[in-house]
Amino acid sequence: MSKRIEIDDELYRFIAGHTQHIGESASSILRRLLDLETVDAPPAEASRATASGRERSRRSIFDSMTRADLAGQRSAVARFLYILGMLYRCHSDEFAAVLKISGRDRQYFAVSAAELEAHGSSTNPKQIPGSPYFVVTNNNTTRKKSMLTQVAEELGYTPPEAEQIRDFL
Repeated sequence: MSKRIEIDDELYRFIAGHTQHIGESASSILRRLLDLETVDAPPAEASRATASGRERSRRSIFDSMTRADLAGQRSAVARFLYILGMLYRCHSDEFAAVLKISGRDRQYFAVSAAELEAHGSSTNPKQIPGSPYFVVTNNNTTRKKSMLTQVAEELGYTPPEAEQIRDFL
């Protein structure tokens, strides 16, 4: 039996921030955080668990990232980092593939800020939230959108899905 409750955006971000695996329900997260006994997954969740990891990851990013979440991010850079952080959370095992994404004269992703600074001036590297990766952030919004599209496609999203992710920015 499931019940619906309304929660504020801050609490939603807290719960989503404690996700340990793709497709983990809010109930499972709260049970774990409150140290309560786990219960069997309802049929809908059980069928989701049998979907491929990539399908669950793709569904999870769209389920997890809503306009309300992004509204709390006050700048394009904050939204950009938030989206990359969500992509990392859903695809941590494959995320290293983004390291090969680069511009004509500049590397966009690295495992350290120093590595990005060594490949260009005024890179303003920032760590992607919840990840060991860094990204340059001083590009214009159009370039950031292009980077998000490339990241999504590198992680296995279809072009329409990648555009949908890009449009969250």
